[in-house]
Amino acid sequence: MRFAFTDDQLAFRDAVADLLAKECPPEVVRAAWPDGTDAHGARKGEGARADADRVAKVWSDLAEMGVLGIGVSEANGGLGMAEDDWVLLAEETGYAALPHPFVETACVVAPLLDDTDDPHGVLPALLDGSRQAGAVPLTSALVPWGDAVTYLVSLDRGRGGDAGWVARRVEGGLAVGDTPEQRRTLADAVDAGRRVVKLGAWQTDQGFAMGTVAERAFDRGALGTAAQLVGLGRRMLDQTVAYAAERKQFGVAIGTQQAVKHHLADAAMKLRFAAPVVYAAAWELSTGAPTASRTVSTAKALASDAARFTAAQALQCHGAIGYTVEYDLHLYLKRAEALSRTWGDAPWHRRRVASALRI
Repeated sequence: MRFAFTDDQLAFRDAVADLLAKECPPEVVRAAWPDGTDAHGARKGEGARADADRVAKVWSDLAEMGVLGIGVSEANGGLGMAEDDWVLLAEETGYAALPHPFVETACVVAPLLDDTDDPHGVLPALLDGSRQAGAVPLTSALVPWGDAVTYLVSLDRGRGGDAGWVARRVEGGLAVGDTPEQRRTLADAVDAGRRVVKLGAWQTDQGFAMGTVAERAFDRGALGTAAQLVGLGRRMLDQTVAYAAERKQFGVAIGTQQAVKHHLADAAMKLRFAAPVVYAAAWELSTGAPTASRTVSTAKALASDAARFTAAQALQCHGAIGYTVEYDLHLYLKRAEALSRTWGDAPWHRRRVASALRI
């Protein structure tokens, strides 16, 4: 048995990676950050910024390539891919710190609507990139890129003692502003580039997907986020290795120092342990394995730990320059910190694994 990705899967990954390298460099990621100061008076968006239209262009380019339809059947206009087909694409969007709700739209909501016959008639608009979707898992009221999301679902366990999962459409709170009528305000978040919005008063329908269909949507979100965390870890490690080879102290590159080598080797080891578990989770989801949810939670916990550890080592090796908002490292470091807490943090997923193992 060959435990590896196919040539077609790797070729598609490379094509997406090339597009993101060209169209989503750090200045495009930075352009998604709001202008001016945050609530604490810090100017977090400082540095080289691209034009705002380049941020939108990345999303339209992905739509044109068909990437937004990866998890949707061909009958509904998608590419009909399973989780093990698109997990590498999610990883590349993490590597680029894509400033759009890729996981929520392409990995969660679009496949969920495909599974439920598109009850609200929004699937075509999601596939062509004219609309973006959001998801609020586990009773969260925070919506990443909430100022752009126009279709929103919640994913959580049922109410009134019902332990099953339920997907509901969020019907209120879709306008940005501070008044009760608008019910939505920008949140003070560690990664301002995700433009997290906090919902105020909001309501949902009775649920349009339940049980295993809704749980699989949640697992896709956790899996896609875990893959993005692996990609972010790779980006921070690559950036730090390049910096350590270039930065000199006392006439030699700091990367020649054993202490720096050990920091980077430890980070690489954690990422290399996390990535195969993420891929295994994708394979189990795509094949309907009974342990898929447990493996997804294992993957999310390991990927969160690996990305946060890599971020800490990258910052340590960069020194003071790593703290500056003008330097690119913080774009990936803060994205990793934010994603490690979304779709369930590491402790939540470890509890889920323990529950599955009945320990």
